[in-house]
Amino acid sequence: MFVATGARCMARRLKAALKPPIDPKIPPEDAQTVSRVLYDIIREHGPLTVAEAWDHSKVAGLRALTSKKHMKIILKWMKERQMLKVICNPNDPYMPFVYSLGSTKP
Repeated sequence: MFVATGARCMARRLKAALKPPIDPKIPPEDAQTVSRVLYDIIREHGPLTVAEAWDHSKVAGLRALTSKKHMKIILKWMKERQMLKVICNPNDPYMPFVYSLGSTKP
């Protein structure tokens, strides 16, 4: 019984460790620039949804972001690097997930 539980636990850890990293689909120097601007936007305007972050990035004039889908990929890449964290708000049906600052700076 305990052996099977331990094996399942180790299998979950190994599966998470083997997950490939997210590719930001732009050159590394552009990824650093875009992530720094998005980090500053989220720091200045507080926790933001994806739509709010997209609106602020258009105002900031980020030309490296080609679409909202591309910005989502960059936000996931930043989350993977622990620059941002995702907060779930189950009480608000219109804004269930917001991005806020993580523990490290870009």
